[in-house]
Amino acid sequence: MPDDRVAPMTAAVDESAPTRSRWAALAAGALGPLLIVVLIVDAVVTLILEVLYLPLYIGGVAVPLAALVAAPVNVALVWAAATVTTRSTVLFLPIAAWLAAFLIAASRGPGGDVPLRSDLPTLLLFLCGTVAPLIYMYVAANRSNRPLR
Repeated sequence: MPDDRVAPMTAAVDESAPTRSRWAALAAGALGPLLIVVLIVDAVVTLILEVLYLPLYIGGVAVPLAALVAAPVNVALVWAAATVTTRSTVLFLPIAAWLAAFLIAASRGPGGDVPLRSDLPTLLLFLCGTVAPLIYMYVAANRSNRPLR
């Protein structure tokens, strides 16, 4: 005759697991906006460095190396912002800060100096610094997670 009694089931519960997940969520929630602020400051700092190195000459030839570096750096800024959020407005914040700093550098200062001239390297800096991250954002926003059939 089978035994109809049911043995009580017990499971060991790790009391620290919910606390750890709560702390991880709290840290991620607090560090996310801080990371975005750091990326915005980083965008302005990288533009300052790109403007300083834009009139680079190797021998007698102007080499706009800073303009070519602007594309991967700004894409990396957007990618880093994407690790925290998926909102496109927040992803655009580092690029918006870069554009604002670019416009400030292209305008006449109080002493009459203009850090960015109206020439081809400046146009190349503008295009590389804005088009590459915008294309990345467009592709990332329209990427489908569904498998192709």
